[in-house]
Amino acid sequence: MKKQKTTNDTTTNPFDIFSDEIVFAILDHLNDDAFARRSFSAVCKSFYFVESRHRRSLRPLRSDLLHRTFHRYPSISLLDLSLCPLVDDAALAAVSVAWKTTLRSVDLSRSRSFTAAGLANPAAKANCSGLVEIDLSNATELTDMAAKAIAEAKNLERLRLGRCRSVTDIGIGCVAVGCRKLKYVCLRWCLRITDLGVGLIAMKCKEIRSLDLSYVPITEKCLPPILQLQHLEDLVLEGCHGIDDDGLATLTHTCKSIKMIDVSNCQNLSHVGLSSLTNGAESLEQLVLANGPAVTTDLAKCLNQFSGLRSIRLDGCLVTCSGINAIGNWNASLVELSFSKCSGLTDECLIFLAQRHKELKKLNITCCRKIACASIDGMTNSCTSLTSLKMESCSLIPKNAFVLIGQRCRLLEELDVTDNEIDNEGLKAISRCSKLRSLKLGICLNITDDGLVHVGNGCSKLKELDLYRCSGVSDMGIGAIARGCTALEMINIAYNSKITDLSLTSLSKCSSLKVLEIRGCPCISSEGLSAIAIGCRQLTVLDIKKCFNINDSAMHPLAQFSQNLKQINLSYCSVTDVGLLSVTRINRLQNMTILHLAGLTPNGLAAALLTCGGLTKVKLHTSFRPLLPKHIFKYMEARGCVFHWREKAFEVEIDPKGWQLHLGRRSEAS
Repeated sequence: MKKQKTTNDTTTNPFDIFSDEIVFAILDHLNDDAFARRSFSAVCKSFYFVESRHRRSLRPLRSDLLHRTFHRYPSISLLDLSLCPLVDDAALAAVSVAWKTTLRSVDLSRSRSFTAAGLANPAAKANCSGLVEIDLSNATELTDMAAKAIAEAKNLERLRLGRCRSVTDIGIGCVAVGCRKLKYVCLRWCLRITDLGVGLIAMKCKEIRSLDLSYVPITEKCLPPILQLQHLEDLVLEGCHGIDDDGLATLTHTCKSIKMIDVSNCQNLSHVGLSSLTNGAESLEQLVLANGPAVTTDLAKCLNQFSGLRSIRLDGCLVTCSGINAIGNWNASLVELSFSKCSGLTDECLIFLAQRHKELKKLNITCCRKIACASIDGMTNSCTSLTSLKMESCSLIPKNAFVLIGQRCRLLEELDVTDNEIDNEGLKAISRCSKLRSLKLGICLNITDDGLVHVGNGCSKLKELDLYRCSGVSDMGIGAIARGCTALEMINIAYNSKITDLSLTSLSKCSSLKVLEIRGCPCISSEGLSAIAIGCRQLTVLDIKKCFNINDSAMHPLAQFSQNLKQINLSYCSVTDVGLLSVTRINRLQNMTILHLAGLTPNGLAAALLTCGGLTKVKLHTSFRPLLPKHIFKYMEARGCVFHWREKAFEVEIDPKGWQLHLGRRSEAS
């Protein structure tokens, strides 16, 4: 413990009586709030010093800010550079020097500009010997030389090489030989890796727990060494079209530890091959067969032996009644079932499944258009422990069925009834689900404010609410949600002509709000958005497309208070050069869509682009392309920004009263 000072100086820091461990414990509670940490460190030099030593993870907003952190934060172990598109060899060399003894994980999944020579710095045993995790996903230009550099990280346990399309068997062979402690390997979309490379990984890295080979051009030849891994738990073979029934026929399965197998989108696999692949997998708990073989009696029978099976996903599969009945007769006690877009699923099938698997907690019947009231009655009567129910676009389910959901499934935490016939009585019943965190009601045209009042009164833990195109909802309903659901983090009220600034003023009291989608709400103005900016300082995503009355006066509060904003869509708004320049001063802003702004000039756009140092993606109309100086594009692209150009005719937008509002295009795709 630090010694308490005996001076009579009234300016003595009271924190001096606490040990570093106690102060660090206080800081642990501020880890999720960047502004709170910043405020803490700005109090005094002592706090600044303590916060510097306490921080273990770092996520710089821009590459050019990285060098400022080396001396301030000496103990970084988790380094996330995914927001820094341009990380060169010099930066990686500096990282390996600054955090030589502490660095354990580095994320370069969206970074470019570095080479194999740069990777050799943190990977070298003499530098960051404690490095256990590297994410190089999307590094399409990296070759086998980079893989060879990675192989020097002898203590590496987690490696992600998703979409590293230039790495071949030679490179992955180097990794296999050098990184014997690997436990998690992702080679998703590595199109130049074959059976040889995958086999080497399996033979050399005996500690592997998770292996993702999605869309890798492998065959069954690499599976024998994989299935001999004694610690393997997760095997993902999604989209591996080279694996078929004939190749799997002679497969010997000795991997008793495997818990999850994903063979979705394996078009050449039937129940015959699946039986060979799973034979002997005594610990199997989860099986993903999306867009795979037909769900027949034969398929169900080959899986009947797995008494520990808890989850099965059959999305997009052809379903037969006999196959579903066979699943109902399994010895396993299923807790998760997914039938999204399985057109063959009927009431009879679902009722039978619900009766046999009463411990079910998660059910997905999205777009199962043959399901009617009888299914909901049987399912809710049997499976009262449901925590997640997804049933978007189940068009035959009547209003009264949703009352049953609320009455019988009180443990629901997630409910998706998008594009259904639910009404206020249904919402009244569902409001009894006090644990509800996510509620999606998009395109539910029968609900009004009265239904939302019930939700606001009963679902205080709600964090996500989707009211997309719910035309019966107005300010009164949104106000009830804002008062009752103060923990709200996401709300979508897009394309609602009844929503005004009063709704945004109400929502401004939800200080945890992070995602706000108010696209196509013509009655919202800058006054309402300003209230959101001031009250919701955690806001990260904002879509105000076609909010014609929002202008520059709302951009200034956004720039001042919404410092967490990462993504914004300003299309069709009345924002001019001045407003855009204000919003681009937000340091964290990465993604910006600014199509069809009548008040935007080439000079204003150029100034805004140069101001915003963290931009990684900008969507613009092609009319600006010849009007901007070429050096602007070179400068932005050199900082890692990508331009997306849209070319469609402009039209005059007319509101229901006939007033001309804005020049723009009628598409919602932007």
